[in-house]
Parts: sequence; structure tokens; C-alpha cells
Amino acid sequence: MQRVLDTAALLHWPMNQLAGGICAESQRRELSQLSEARSMLIDAADIQWHDPLPAWIEQAKQVASQSGDLPRLSDVDVDVLALALGHQAHLVTDDYRLQNAYRSAGGEVSGVANKTSKAVWAWSLRCTGCRAEFPVPEDAERSKNKDVGSCDRCGSPLKIKRKRG
Repeated sequence: MQRVLDTAALLHWPMNQLAGGICAESQRRELSQLSEARSMLIDAADIQWHDPLPAWIEQAKQVASQSGDLPRLSDVDVDVLALALGHQAHLVTDDYRLQNAYRSAGGEVSGVANKTSKAVWAWSLRCTGCRAEFPVPEDAERSKNKDVGSCDRCGSPLKIKRKRG
């Protein structure tokens, strides 16, 4: 089975483990920003570099939106998810949001250095003031740390949290 490798694998795995892996072109750019030396070394590895098809990106955004993970995925994460979905490949990542989104779509995952998550999680928006919970909207702003909006009831910030129960 084909493997799509997240950037953590590119950073930490020995070269022989990377052979035959599929990666997004956006990861190559991300890697050069994180470690120029590792980026130069990776260029010699037997990696299949691809830009995901637009239809795959849309599918990835839909899958991640349905799982509630989209607001916390970067553009590179979406590309990685799109490649895994498009190739119906095994996804190798330590990113629990990527694992969750891909597993919710029926995909297989394994970790780079960490264990994989034990279950698929559901997410909701939780008010930091009145603790009210709301579904994560499909058009929620994508950011790793920013508030997702404000509560309609009390005006306090909304955070994405693991759904209770």
C-alpha cells in the first residue's frame, strides 16, 4: 500500500524509511523553512512529490469539515490529507487532527514517532463564558490558535474543544 508522509516523517525518519513515500510540494517549501540542511538532504531521497488535484483538496476540506478538524489544519495539512484521500493511501503523521480527519473518512494511519490516537474524536465550539456548545461550522476560520468566533448568548470567545460524552 502507498504511504503519504507528513512533514514530521521528512524531518525525523532516516532516508531509507522515506523511500517510495508520497509528499505534497507544499511540504517541500515548509521543510526548507524549518530546516534548510534537511531539505537539501531530502531532495536526494526517493520521494514522489505531488500537488494534490483540486477535487482532492475539496474532498479533504469536506472530510475535515465534517470531522470538525478543518479550522485547526494548515494549508499544508490539507494538502497532505488530500493526497492520502486521493491515493487511498496509508497516512503517516503525528498530527492528531490529521489522524482524526483521515480516520473519520475510513483511512488508515500510523504515527511517525508518537502513538496514533485511540479513537475518532468529535469537536464542538464551546463558549469560554457560559460554556454553551455549538456545532463547528463548515466555514469556521482556519487558524491554529485563534478564537473561532463569539458566543451568540453571552459574547465570550468560542474555542474548539473535544465534544463531551
